[in-house]
Amino acid sequence: MKFRQIALGLALATAGLTGVVGTSVATAQEKVQFFPSLTGRTGPVAPNATQFANGYADYMKLVNARGGINGVMTLVEECETAYATDRGVECYERLKGKHGGATVFQPLSTGITFALTEKIPADKIPMITSGYGRSDSADGDIFKWNFPLIGHYWVAGDTVLQHIANKEGGWDKLKGKKIAVAYHDSPFGKELLPIMEERAKKHGFQLQLLPIPAPGVEQKAIWLQVRQQRPDYVVLQTWGVMTPTAIREAIAVGYPREKMFGTWWSGAEPDLKDVGAAAKGYSAVMMQHGAEPQSDVVKQILSMVYDKGQGVGPRNEVGQVLYMRGVVGAMLSVEGARAAQAKFGKGKPVTPEQARWGYENLNLTQADLDALGFKGVMRPVATTCSDHMGSAWARVHTWDGAKFVWASDWLQADKSLIDPMVKASAEKYAAEKKMTRRSKEDCQQ
Repeated sequence: MKFRQIALGLALATAGLTGVVGTSVATAQEKVQFFPSLTGRTGPVAPNATQFANGYADYMKLVNARGGINGVMTLVEECETAYATDRGVECYERLKGKHGGATVFQPLSTGITFALTEKIPADKIPMITSGYGRSDSADGDIFKWNFPLIGHYWVAGDTVLQHIANKEGGWDKLKGKKIAVAYHDSPFGKELLPIMEERAKKHGFQLQLLPIPAPGVEQKAIWLQVRQQRPDYVVLQTWGVMTPTAIREAIAVGYPREKMFGTWWSGAEPDLKDVGAAAKGYSAVMMQHGAEPQSDVVKQILSMVYDKGQGVGPRNEVGQVLYMRGVVGAMLSVEGARAAQAKFGKGKPVTPEQARWGYENLNLTQADLDALGFKGVMRPVATTCSDHMGSAWARVHTWDGAKFVWASDWLQADKSLIDPMVKASAEKYAAEKKMTRRSKEDCQQ
């Protein structure tokens, strides 16, 4: 098992520690908040997942440069999963009890999420899965420890279809159309399908399902089907090397990039930078943020972290799409812990169980987000016992040949359609696991 510990400089200095935590475990437990980081710096998703890990680590350093979480310094330790479920579970087991206990896990893998969902209730450790994992885990009455904050796959699918419908002139214009879904043949890829099928049934368009075996470097047979059947649109639910491979194959068979739309793990710079101008016109729905190089939070990371020689990755990647995904993930982790401090003791580290309360009672107003540096990047997020997602907004951006530019206004997923789907799926899970919905008393704790 490969570990890569990022000893956040200011955290260690403040806690009176040297390079590796362990010389003073009691001190660390008293003065730091531990945020484990499950990374994918190797393997088929490395170009994408590395940026997430860098953004996550850099934001935690920024938090410490700002004075910590009311004086409590963040501590990050990485464990490499290579996007493999078994390695992800092993990382979880190794890290969950370190440094006073893991505050929250963010596995960056739907497969790992499915596996850990079975473990976290007994261990009483929360898990944030922004934009991935189980879509039905938005139902906090069933999934007490899961938090798909600010979006899940059904939000992605619904908003990308909204954008397509808008381009066509309305939902009714999709009747009789054919929409292909090329998806990673795994729990990650398949998780998108229920919302696509629900919308197809509702609006009368035909779905063409195209599963792509991982890692996805061989797709010629898939794109021959696309060339033969000529769907009106192609939606990609891909990740890592699978995405640029799909775009190159589309170019090879002459399928127009203007008719191709990715979900939010299929639309970042590593996917398109080597394809360049040939990918012009390709679009993807974004989980609120996109590339944000001019945002206040990026400017602060550059001045307070990189200018001091403490940045984790290449400076020129700071603010790119997946880097920002890591920044947002870290911010949500920290703000949940801050909310927990407000209840359980300001300026004191919180336990994983207390942090869970913070994520369930998150209330990030626009003023809060602006103050944190996310003005123009994110919209408000507010969770409840029943709603562990807290926001369902997205936007679409389009590759102009060299970079992404915004191509839509804000889109909000249709909760009147999605909420019943979430509830029905959560109820099915609860029945299989012989669980009951949480009581009002449990929600108030």
